[in-house]
Amino acid sequence: MSQATQLADFVHAGLTRAADPSRAPAMAAYMKTSQPFYGVAAPQVHAIAKAARKLFVPASHTQYRRNVLALWKLPHREARYAAIDYAQQRGFQTPESIPLYERMIREGAWWDFVDAIASNLVGLAYLEHRKAIRPVLDRWIEDPDLWIRRTAILAQLRHKRETDSAQLFRYSLQCAAEREFFIRKAIGWALREYSKAEPAKVKAFLLKNRQTLAPLSLREAAKQLLRSRKLTTEMRLAGTPGT
Repeated sequence: MSQATQLADFVHAGLTRAADPSRAPAMAAYMKTSQPFYGVAAPQVHAIAKAARKLFVPASHTQYRRNVLALWKLPHREARYAAIDYAQQRGFQTPESIPLYERMIREGAWWDFVDAIASNLVGLAYLEHRKAIRPVLDRWIEDPDLWIRRTAILAQLRHKRETDSAQLFRYSLQCAAEREFFIRKAIGWALREYSKAEPAKVKAFLLKNRQTLAPLSLREAAKQLLRSRKLTTEMRLAGTPGT
């Protein structure tokens, strides 16, 4: 039996033991999906995936890809959560893994999958391999798939002071006119996270581009600055809703 098969059996068995079918319908309704749920809470899924990472360590990138996909292809949604969690296996977030992550983004096509892949997989790969992955994100920000564009925007969520501010600001302006909720929200979220590390830079960007960014993006981006009083009267004068 292959390692990928053993891994899939291990995770399925763990999720089956932890399953609470009474919770499954509400979980599916919240995610607006017809995909079945076991009814397993996120901390339990994480614990199972963490154990799987220890027991089934891939010996190569090829094995890593097979293992991740073995979980990703299981029918229940929590198995896909486990696949994303398992994919955080140390040392495999590299340019070689980007096609795998892209496949998962395109197939997952919803925020519960995409946001975790963007920040924990693509984002970590980008932090450690900027030169190789920057051109990928520059292509992704122009991709017709909104979830690929959202990933390009969110890829630096955890980068703090190492964020490429020029790239983040460029992406934000490039997508500013989009009416898609998940893009406008992503712009605001990414800018808000960056404002925790570099409030002055984000403040200047918001004030300069307050007529270009969507109100939703502005509101989200300004939350931390308003909370820390880095922005007050200036944003009111700028007409930002909700300030």
